[in-house]
Amino acid sequence: MLLKIREKSQGVFAWVILLLICVPFALWGIQNYLGGGSESSIASVGDKEFFQQDLNRAYAQYSQNLQGVNFDEKEIKKQALEKLIKDEVLLQYVENEGLVVTDQAARDFIKGLDYFQTDGKFDNKQYKALLSAQRMSQSQFVGKIKKALVMEQFQRSVLASSFATDKDIEDFFKIQNQKRDVEFVSIALQKQENQPSEEELENYYQQNQSAYLTVEQVAIEYVELSLDELAKQIEPSAAQLATYYDEQKDLYTTKERRKISHMLFAFTKNAGNDKVQLERALKAKAALTEKEFSVLAAEVSDDKLTASKGGDLGLFNIGVMEKAFEDAASSLQLNQVSEPVKSAFGYHLIKVTELVSGEVKTFDAVKQELTVAYQRTEAESTFYELGETLTEVSYENPDSLQAVSDALGVAIIKTGLFSRQPKVGDTDKAAVISQPAIINAAFSEDVLKGNNSSAIELGSERLLVLRMVEHKPAEAKTLKEVKPLIIAKLLGDKARKIASDKAEAIKVAIDGGQSLTELATKYGLEIQKLSAISRANGDLPWQVNQAIFKAAKPVAGKSVVVLVADASGSQTIINLLSVTEGVMTESDKVKKKLAETNLSKAFGQAEFNAVLNSLQSNADIAFNIPE
Repeated sequence: MLLKIREKSQGVFAWVILLLICVPFALWGIQNYLGGGSESSIASVGDKEFFQQDLNRAYAQYSQNLQGVNFDEKEIKKQALEKLIKDEVLLQYVENEGLVVTDQAARDFIKGLDYFQTDGKFDNKQYKALLSAQRMSQSQFVGKIKKALVMEQFQRSVLASSFATDKDIEDFFKIQNQKRDVEFVSIALQKQENQPSEEELENYYQQNQSAYLTVEQVAIEYVELSLDELAKQIEPSAAQLATYYDEQKDLYTTKERRKISHMLFAFTKNAGNDKVQLERALKAKAALTEKEFSVLAAEVSDDKLTASKGGDLGLFNIGVMEKAFEDAASSLQLNQVSEPVKSAFGYHLIKVTELVSGEVKTFDAVKQELTVAYQRTEAESTFYELGETLTEVSYENPDSLQAVSDALGVAIIKTGLFSRQPKVGDTDKAAVISQPAIINAAFSEDVLKGNNSSAIELGSERLLVLRMVEHKPAEAKTLKEVKPLIIAKLLGDKARKIASDKAEAIKVAIDGGQSLTELATKYGLEIQKLSAISRANGDLPWQVNQAIFKAAKPVAGKSVVVLVADASGSQTIINLLSVTEGVMTESDKVKKKLAETNLSKAFGQAEFNAVLNSLQSNADIAFNIPE
C-alpha cells in the first residue's frame, strides 16, 4: 500500500507527501503529536523549529527506503535533516509568494490516494479512523496536504519553464556520436612470491583492526498486532452470518445474461402509420416460419444499423429501452419471438438469442468464505483501536513490552541473535527479522540504548513494537584468525603498487615524447589500436570505454594519456590520439523529440536545484545539534 502512494508522488513533493501519509499511518506513536514540551530544538528555519522527533520521523522514512542494506545511521540522519530544512525553506518561500491550493483540490487529491481506498473507492470510514488513530483532525490533515501540493505547484512551474533549443539538441548528438582513435596497453597483476614478515603482519593488523570485525548482532523481543489473528478470534453466530449474507448477497449473485435481436417497423409521418406498421410486423412474424430471424431482419427491419447484423442488439440491459420493450424482452424464453411490441419508435419483433440464467450462491456454499469476510470486517475497527493502544502504551512504558503485551493480550516473542543481513528461514520469527523495517529498527540508536522501538507497520495488516534483548557489538578478530586474509591483502597491495608504478612510468614517458609502441616493446606488453570507436562500443571493458570518452581532446597534435584501474587493480594505459566530432544522423532525427524532452527535464531539474540552493543560502537557518 505504501509503495502505491510512493508511485503516485513525484519530485521534492514526494518527500513531503510520504512524511505526511506513509510514516504517520505506520503509527509513529503519540509522542510525535504532543509537541516539544521543554525539549530544545535541533534546528530552525526562521520561526519554524525542528525537534528530535521531527528528525526521527524523517529518518524513519529515509531508512525505510533503503531496503535493509547497510548504511551509516548518522549520515542518513544528516541527510534527513538537510531535506527537512530544504523543504521548509521552499514552503516558507511559496507561502510568502502567496501561492495557494484550494481545499477542494486537496480533498480531491486525498480521495485519489490508494491508502484511503477500499475496492477502488474512497473509504471515508477508513480515512476518519486513520486520522483519529493519529489524533489529527481532517482540517489539519487537509492543511498539511495543501502545503505539500503548493510546493509541488512551484516545483512544476520551474520544471515546466525549461526548454532545450535546437542547438542544445544538436550539441548533444555531436557529443553522443563522437568517434575516437586510441591505442592502449594493459598491465596485469603479477603473483608475488615473497611473503610479508611477522612484523609487517603485526603492524598492518594494529593499524587496520576495524577492517576485521565480527558481525554485529542483536536479539530482540517483540509484540505483534495482526489483523489476521484478531479476525480468527471472532466467532460469528449463525444469525450474524445470515444477516451478513443478506447484506452481501450481491457479491454472491451472478446476474442473468440475456442477448436479444429485434426488427423495427418504424413510424413515419404518413397517415395511418400505426396500423400500417403493425401489419408489417405481423406479416414478418408469420414469415418466420420460412425464414431465419436474422435473414428476415436484414431484409425488412427499419433499424438499418442492426439489420446488417441480423437485428443483433447485444446484451440486454434494464433501463435502456422503453418499459414495454423491456417487459417483453425480459419475459421471453430462449429463441422465442415476441408479438409486435409498440414503442415510441414503432413496432418491434424481439427474439432472445442467448440466455444464461442468473444464480445466487446458497448460504451453505459460501459459508466458509462468508465467515472469513465477516471476521476481517469486524476485526478492522478493533485493529485500528488496538494499534493506537499499542503505540501509546509502548511509548509510555519504554523499558518493557510487558505492559503492551498485557494491554493487547498477545504474547511477547523472542528471537535469536541476527545481523543486518539475516538468513531467511521458514519460521515466522525468521520472516519477521528479514524485514528491512525490523532490521533498521533493531539496530537503531534508540533501540540499542534500551528503549522500545516506535510502532512498525509490516504491510497494512500487521503492526509491531520491538526492543533489544541482547546486543553483540562488532569486535576485532584476533591476528591468528585473520592472518591469511592480511597476507593476501598485503601481497595484493604489493602487486597493485607494482602495476600502478609501471603504468605511471609509462604515462610519464609518453608525456615526455616516447611512443607507446616503443614502451610496449620495452616492458613486454601487447599494444592494441582502435579507430573510430563510439560510446556504445561493447568490445572494451566499461571502465576503459568510459575513461576514453571522459578524457580531454588532444590539442596541437599532442595525445592525451589516461590511466584506468579495474576492480582487481590491473592497469590500462590509454593513449587518446584523436577525436572526430559527431553529427546528427537521420536516425537521430527520429529521436529528436525524446532528446528534447530529456534535456528539458535535466535543465529544469538543474534550475530548480539552483533556485532551492539560492533560497537556502538567503534563509535564516540555525542548527543546535549536540555532539
